[in-house]
Amino acid sequence: MKHPIHDPVDTAASTVSVPVHKSATELVKQAKCEISNLSPIDAHQELAKEEVVLIDVRESDEFAAGRIEGAVLAPRGMLEFYADPSLPYHKPQFDKDRRIILYCASGGRSALSVQTLQNMGYTRVAHIDGGLKAWQTANLPTTK
Repeated sequence: MKHPIHDPVDTAASTVSVPVHKSATELVKQAKCEISNLSPIDAHQELAKEEVVLIDVRESDEFAAGRIEGAVLAPRGMLEFYADPSLPYHKPQFDKDRRIILYCASGGRSALSVQTLQNMGYTRVAHIDGGLKAWQTANLPTTK
């Protein structure tokens, strides 16, 4: 008869997974490696020649202060709810068959938002790398 104290320990069963913590900067950097990043010029050209949905993921006060013309407001905090067609909050602009370009102030929130939409099954989605700041630096038009 074996005694439990003398039996070898099952190391596979006793392995504990330690969560890896990442900073916001690391999350954005990782997201940008997994998504489509458009320059402001490339995004402007896409917007000019094909039917593209432009989504601004900033907050409403930022949107009111200035935006890219034609953008639809969908703050990042509501993104999943607006993008999910099974919910009453769904916005029709979120259509998995259409090309969707997202932007924010400097590109961090929109990068994370693209990653989220990809996790929800959206495949034709990208963001403007550098956000509205890069758009303005490229002297592209904005509106209030």
